[in-house]
Amino acid sequence: MTAPHPVAGNVYDKYGTHNPVARRLMAGFDRGMRELLGVARDVSSVLEVGCGEGEVLEKITVWFPRARVRGTDLSPEIVAEARRRHPGLDFQVMSVYDAPGAGGPVDLVLASEVLEHVEDPARALRALRRSAARYVFASVPREPAWRMLNLARGKYVRDLGNTPGHLQHWSQGGFLRFLSTELEVLEVRSPLPWTQALCRPRP
Repeated sequence: MTAPHPVAGNVYDKYGTHNPVARRLMAGFDRGMRELLGVARDVSSVLEVGCGEGEVLEKITVWFPRARVRGTDLSPEIVAEARRRHPGLDFQVMSVYDAPGAGGPVDLVLASEVLEHVEDPARALRALRRSAARYVFASVPREPAWRMLNLARGKYVRDLGNTPGHLQHWSQGGFLRFLSTELEVLEVRSPLPWTQALCRPRP
């Protein structure tokens, strides 16, 4: 079963921006993700749900050069763009709720900036646990820091700093408690303004 309509997200090009503050923040995000994924061992297969334009999955091919990687996203338009940008990678149209799909469980599942967009995060988290044989990496914006930073730059003022498409809002503690309902949290990083966690699926 797929979601009834595409999930609206942040259209800001955070990877292509030349803004020095945004670039510094994204460097912190990448550093935290790389540190956490450095803990993962013997990863031979990777699935990224909500892969967007494929920028994170491209990094994964560098960090895990021997792994078989696949990216999925709900939007056919986004998947087409990911295929255009990264023609050597495997991208498929699929809802996070339907993961892992026909490929079956993989060693590492990534949900980077995904769970804040879904209407039923508990169902999505169960799908991540079902998809992962060994590890799950998950990251979300950390509230209220995310909204405060948006307001500080004059964005989304009428929505009190909430990025369009963000349906769920977690503090760091709240997000880790949420993850713990289905996963064992192994390590955490807190690059401003995100919470990142490397987890292991519970039996």
